[in-house]
Amino acid sequence: MRLIDYANPTRFLGLVSKILPWIVAVTVATFAVGLWLVFFRAPADYQQGETVKIMYIHVPFAWLSMFCYVTMAGSAFGTLVWRHPLADVSAKCAAPIGAAFTFLALATGSLWGKPMWGTWWVWDARLTSVLVLFIMYLGLIALQETIEDPARAAKASAVLTLVGLVNIPVIKFSVDWWNTLHQPSSVFRMSGSTIDASMLVPLLIMAVAFSLLFVVIHLMAMRNEILRRRIRTMRMIEAAGAE
Repeated sequence: MRLIDYANPTRFLGLVSKILPWIVAVTVATFAVGLWLVFFRAPADYQQGETVKIMYIHVPFAWLSMFCYVTMAGSAFGTLVWRHPLADVSAKCAAPIGAAFTFLALATGSLWGKPMWGTWWVWDARLTSVLVLFIMYLGLIALQETIEDPARAAKASAVLTLVGLVNIPVIKFSVDWWNTLHQPSSVFRMSGSTIDASMLVPLLIMAVAFSLLFVVIHLMAMRNEILRRRIRTMRMIEAAGAE
């Protein structure tokens, strides 16, 4: 069976029921390995001490806040161009997850920034652009819930999602374009990572674990949304028949 065949919601539900338990198991195992490395193998920083361990959740949250939005943008493109039956479902379900990751990135960054910078918040380019991303998530969620017609809601939120995509490169390159308190990119660099392997390996494993967690939550949310829409359709048919 081709991958495109799973665009059919029924086949997609069947696929999810088969692969979801395996992904959950891999996610739990990855978290177990990552947390063990963070608490028992990763060293404390010579300046930040044990506070540096906030990095192992803050950085994955920050990465996934952007990745969730890129996922939504891809789904929005599929909605507008190909009318993919599951594209809108994917975008709608990714929005609350992305909002949660973005909020947690802001919260853990604030907790990390207080002892390092001496303040909970500064209006620098990186923090401000991530806050804008959080507000965009909330706006998209509100838009999807406000418009009752699913087709109209899908088109409106898809357009707004693609317009907001311009904020992602701003977040990514803000530390290079402006003078901010955030350090420049230290993991993915052309010249190689500036983080020692003893810290880099746990960080990457935690990033993989949180990415798998996103996949699990996203698939579960998509399954629930498909079933919710089916129930809504059945109720509308019953209401039409009663009239």
